[in-house]
Amino acid sequence: MKGTMTTTALRLDPDRLLPADPSTREIARELFAAVAHLPIVSPHGHVPVEWLSGDEPFADPTTLLLAPDHYVTRLLHASGVDLARIGVGGADVDPRAAWRVFCERWPVFAGTASGGWLEHVFAEVFGVVETPAADTADVLYDRLCASLATEAFRPRALFDRFRIDALATTDDPLDDLDGHRRLDEDPSFRGRVLPTFRPDRYLDPEAPGYADAVARLADAHRRPVDDYRGYLSSLAERRAHFVSHGAVSADHGVPDPYTTELDEVDAASLYRRAVRGELMPTEARELRGHMLVEMARMSVDDGLVMTLHPGVLRNHSTVTHARFGADSGHDIPVAAEFTRSLRPLLERFGLAKDFHLVLFTIDETAYSREIAPLAGFYPSVFIGAPWWFLDAPDAIGRYRSAVTETAGFSRGSGFVDDTRAFLSIPARHDVARRSDAAFLARYVAEGRVSIERAREIIVDITDRQPREVFKL
Repeated sequence: MKGTMTTTALRLDPDRLLPADPSTREIARELFAAVAHLPIVSPHGHVPVEWLSGDEPFADPTTLLLAPDHYVTRLLHASGVDLARIGVGGADVDPRAAWRVFCERWPVFAGTASGGWLEHVFAEVFGVVETPAADTADVLYDRLCASLATEAFRPRALFDRFRIDALATTDDPLDDLDGHRRLDEDPSFRGRVLPTFRPDRYLDPEAPGYADAVARLADAHRRPVDDYRGYLSSLAERRAHFVSHGAVSADHGVPDPYTTELDEVDAASLYRRAVRGELMPTEARELRGHMLVEMARMSVDDGLVMTLHPGVLRNHSTVTHARFGADSGHDIPVAAEFTRSLRPLLERFGLAKDFHLVLFTIDETAYSREIAPLAGFYPSVFIGAPWWFLDAPDAIGRYRSAVTETAGFSRGSGFVDDTRAFLSIPARHDVARRSDAAFLARYVAEGRVSIERAREIIVDITDRQPREVFKL
C-alpha cells in the first residue's frame, strides 16, 4: 500500500464531528465547551492496574498502541497483515518493523473510529505533526519512543494529565487485587482506580476453562467443588472481597441475555453435572440463565451494579484463536433479544430498591425496540452507552436518536470507553462529548429543547449520570 496517499501534516480540526450547518455548529461549539474539560469518569474498562501500581515506563509504540488494540489489529489483518508481524498474542517481533507495517497501511484507517482516536493520540498526547506513512514511520517511531522515555509519559503522569477522576479495571474473581490495594495505600497517587468483578468463566458451563475455574474457587474457600451452596457462598465472598477494595460493579459478558429461575434442587443437580462436563448445550444455557438471576440477587444484597453485555460471537476464527488466543480481533456481533430473556430476572428484581442493571448491546435495533422501553419503565434498568463496534461518532448519534424519544436523556449510563488502549481514553471521551454536543445542538436548532436545558443535559450525561448509575 506504499504510495497510495500523499503525506500531509497531521492536524485536528477543532470543529471535528460538529454539525456542518453553521448556525447549528455554533450551538454545538457552546455545548461542547461546557464539557470539554470535565474530568473523565471511566466506569468500565480494561487498563491493567499493574500499569498504574507499578508506574513503569511504556516499552515502545508497538506494544503500547498497536498489539493490544484489537480495533487496530483487526483492520491490519483484514488488509493482509499476519498478526504475528505486529506482536499480537505475545508474538516475538521487532517493534520498529511492526510499526513500519502499521504506518504503511495507515490509509485503511481513514473514516474509522480507531483512525480518529489514533490521530488524537498522535496530535494531542504526543504533539507530533507527522502523518503515519512509509516514509515517516521511523521518524514517528523515534519521536514517540523519546516521549515514552520521559517522566511525563509514565502511566501515573498520564493519568493525571488526562484528568481521569475514576477508572475501572476488569478483574478475575480470584484476583487478590494487590495492585488496587497498593494504589489505595500510596499517598502520592490521587486518582481512583476501581476493580470490577468479572465472573463469566465461573458462571458459564460452556466457557473455556469453566471446570478449572470453579475448582480453583472451591479450593480457595476449602469447599467441595460439587457443593452448590458452597459455590454460591464462595462467589458471594469473592464479591465482598471486591467491594472491600472499592469495586462498584460486576460485569457479565454472556452469549445472550437469557435468564431463568430454577429451584435449588434442579440448580444443584445441573451444577454438579456441569463440573463433571456432562451438560448438554440446552442444560448449560439453563444453568447460565439461572446464575444471572443469582448474580442479580447478590447485586441487590451487596450493591454492586450489574452490567450485562451480550451479543458477541467470540473467537469467530478458530485458526486465529489457536494461534493468537482470545481478544485478537475476531469477535463478531450477533443479534440479541432482551425483553423476553430478561423478564424472569426483572420479575424478581426489576423493582428492587437500589438495584442497577446496565444493558449494553452491539445490536443497534435493540436500543429502540427493547432497551429504551425497558429503561423507560424499570427504575433499575439503564441504557448502556454505545459499546465496542458502536463507540463511534455516527453510531453515537444513531444511539441518541434510537433511545431519546422513548427514554429521554436521563436513563443512560453515561459513556464508557471499554478499552485497554490507555492513551486513547481521552480521545474516546472527546468523541462522545462532541457527538452528544452535535446531537443536542440539532435539538436546540429544531426547538425541541432550550439552549439552557441542553447545557444542563450535556453536563449530566457526561459527568453526573455515570457517577450516579455506577454509584460513584
